[in-house]
Amino acid sequence: MSTKAPDDAVRWLTPEEERAWRAFRRLTTAVQAGTARDLAELGLSEPDYEVLSTLSERPERTSTLRDQAAKMAWSRSRLSRHATRMETRGLVRRAPDPSDGRGCLLILTDLGLDTLRQAAPAHLESVRRHFLDRLAAEDLAALVRIAAKVEHLPVSEDLAES
Repeated sequence: MSTKAPDDAVRWLTPEEERAWRAFRRLTTAVQAGTARDLAELGLSEPDYEVLSTLSERPERTSTLRDQAAKMAWSRSRLSRHATRMETRGLVRRAPDPSDGRGCLLILTDLGLDTLRQAAPAHLESVRRHFLDRLAAEDLAALVRIAAKVEHLPVSEDLAES
């Protein structure tokens, strides 16, 4: 049995939809490549920075592996392998999760926090250079609304009204 849809059942993109889709792909690729390159010059990957910054915002600089993996849209095993590499570098440490006998906690170390503090100014400058400084306030507000529709997130009123 063929799983291929008949040609008349395919919802082909209109020229406007295709232009928008390709523009979105180019935008995300260009911004991500630029910020990733700048983070690499600091000795960090994008996932490294995501883990460090997220943990820095958490109570006691700690998160469950499960919660961190969900935030990053990664599997727990993928994050576990990444955390092992970060742990080897002294950026995070793991501890048993007292509420889940099979789970573990990721804890930001002092070295990890220092690394984040040193990298943050350059990373923020990179985000501005590759993305924010190229857009007007109304562009940013539109992006927030679009992201909320695509990600099914509520729009923050202060940003939606910008």
